[in-house]
Amino acid sequence: MLYRHFQFSWILFAFLFLTPDLFMLGYLINQRAGSSLYNLGHTLFIPLALFATAYRTHQHLLMAIATIWFSHIAFDRVLEYGLKYSTHFIDTHLQYLGRMRQ
Repeated sequence: MLYRHFQFSWILFAFLFLTPDLFMLGYLINQRAGSSLYNLGHTLFIPLALFATAYRTHQHLLMAIATIWFSHIAFDRVLEYGLKYSTHFIDTHLQYLGRMRQ
């Protein structure tokens, strides 16, 4: 809704939506680097701080990028792809919480 409100380009949205998954390339180095880089790219603080800064400085492209980034993270959470533990790619904080609830 925020993206639509600001009337950003939907082509840009489609093009950049999966870009945060490039942070998975850290797994080519090793498990620890992979989980650290993935978590860096999938933490809400960075896109929210980027959006706030871009909003204050009227940088519409950066606002769009931050909104796309935030949307990607939210979509991952809906699919239960959480932040990664350094033990294995499939070990996430959401799966751990799910096991605790059982």
